[in-house]
Amino acid sequence: MKEFQTLKSDITQVRLAESQLDANATLAEGELLLEIDKFGFSANNVTYAAAGDQLGYWQFFPSSDNTEGNWGVIPVWGFANIVKSSTAGVEVGERVFGYFPTGSYLKMQNVEVFDNRLVDGAEHRSRLPAGYNTYRRVDFEPGYDSSMDAYRMLLWPLYITSYCLWDSLQHKQWHGAKQVLIVSASSKTSIGLAYALAADASAPTSIGLTSAGNRDWVESLGIYGQTISYDALTEIDASKPSVIVDMSGNAGLLSRIAQHLGDNLAFCLNVGLTHWDEAGQDTGVPQDKREFFFAPSHIQMRMKEWGPAEFEKRSSRFVLQVTQQSAEWMLLENLSGVEALADVYRDVCDGTLAPEKGLVIKIAGS
Repeated sequence: MKEFQTLKSDITQVRLAESQLDANATLAEGELLLEIDKFGFSANNVTYAAAGDQLGYWQFFPSSDNTEGNWGVIPVWGFANIVKSSTAGVEVGERVFGYFPTGSYLKMQNVEVFDNRLVDGAEHRSRLPAGYNTYRRVDFEPGYDSSMDAYRMLLWPLYITSYCLWDSLQHKQWHGAKQVLIVSASSKTSIGLAYALAADASAPTSIGLTSAGNRDWVESLGIYGQTISYDALTEIDASKPSVIVDMSGNAGLLSRIAQHLGDNLAFCLNVGLTHWDEAGQDTGVPQDKREFFFAPSHIQMRMKEWGPAEFEKRSSRFVLQVTQQSAEWMLLENLSGVEALADVYRDVCDGTLAPEKGLVIKIAGS
């Protein structure tokens, strides 16, 4: 079985290694063996690679055949079936949704079992954000619809971040801003945030900033108050207090926006790295006016305040609604096996994949 790996020092370089796990793996008590059925892949996964060391993404799934430690496994969101179980209350054949390696199998250890979820208690994952270690037992979800699997894989991890961004901005009273500038407006997380702002009568107007090539497509979505290309930043009304939500990580671009806004730059939330190859520290945004937004931390805060059930209710309602809206414009491309992912991976890194396209990689039976 092949495992898709990325060179940590240059994430454009990949290889296919032999996995240490296969269908014959032996289990200790409290373990599960999952065969990965399919997963989604997008610029979000490239962000995981770009921030692999900084945010610990390389730690989730240790690489096979990697004695020097220079190769990493990019995490992905997808579905898997349980093919072996030594965990009470979990049967072979059960289906789950969650966080997986780009390979064929996952062994879960010290599994905690709940009515609607499983939690991987492997030692190497114990200090990582709990949300990434939780697997949904979809067979126990009321109204589970397998026809929505592809959209869930591709959009749920992004739109949950979109929801958290909207909730945080609202909680902070928009940082006093009269407009929200969303950088890399064609990214799915940006689109989810734009949906949230458009549906909120109390929200400031949203301005989507994107490349000239994507401008018409972004505008066609009809969810941004205004769409501006990167080569026309002077069209931004610099007289209004503005909050930036940056999905790009492009230091030079942020510097130009900050310079244009001057004193009317209210705050900047750094979220993603769609322009990962142009990242840097010199953004022109003062230290006291910026922060890195990490959705799992916001989720933990809200779970403490609202309780897990209430957070789940509110966020799931939002994600379901905007996922259904997004299905109207999203184009799915189905690929077979990690070998096919290797063929298109560079396009995802380079940002040349059409913004409306979503990649679904089928593993089981490929």
